[in-house]
Amino acid sequence: MSRRKKIYEGKAKILYEGPEPGTLIQYFKDDATAFNAQKHAIIEGKGVLNNRISEFIMGHLNSIGVPTHFIRRLNMREQLIREVEIIPLEVVVRNISAGSISKKLGIAEGEVLPRSIVEFYYKNDELGDPMVAEEHITAFNWATTQELDDIMALALRINDYLSGIFAAVGIRLVDFKLEFGRLFEGEMVRTVLADEISPDSCRLWDAKSNNKLDKDRFRQDMGGLSEAYTEVATRLGIFKDPNSALEA
Repeated sequence: MSRRKKIYEGKAKILYEGPEPGTLIQYFKDDATAFNAQKHAIIEGKGVLNNRISEFIMGHLNSIGVPTHFIRRLNMREQLIREVEIIPLEVVVRNISAGSISKKLGIAEGEVLPRSIVEFYYKNDELGDPMVAEEHITAFNWATTQELDDIMALALRINDYLSGIFAAVGIRLVDFKLEFGRLFEGEMVRTVLADEISPDSCRLWDAKSNNKLDKDRFRQDMGGLSEAYTEVATRLGIFKDPNSALEA
């Protein structure tokens, strides 16, 4: 791994130069972070689980025509992805009240929202990823109006599809975070889904008990994070046997 050129290292992943022009290798780390990395731990096997879950979801989205940067999984911790120019926004889709929306608006956790809500946050750790409006985004040229239209449409389509996938295995999709990038193909530029979709970036609750199966277990010192992620993967059919979770 040391022989490869590192392009970028984030809280949970490392990007390396890919084997062909226009590709990157995305490596999933075992680091768990919360509150803009103020809280940090190493959870053995977390990167393997997120790699497999994100592969499963991205592959399904590709199959229904949602454009993503994902090409294929390479091994336990790595994916081959298309190189994109990341749009500096975190896009949050909310179906059920939890986290910041509950605190800011005084809505009880677990209350189903009147409709799915899409929020935008400016990707800047130093500023704490502040929530922004479409006016901010277009005024500061973080994204064009057309890109925002594409992002909104894709986010809601992804929400509909994932809500169905998770509901079918007894999981409620409470909310989730997406990132998008610009994929340059000759003179054409496409807006595509980037980053990952995993329990790190989703709130997932058991449909019957509301037991949390996501990173809130780490944020709230509940423990059992690996077991929860393994439960998600097993229900989705990624692992037939939970004991095989860390196998390639």
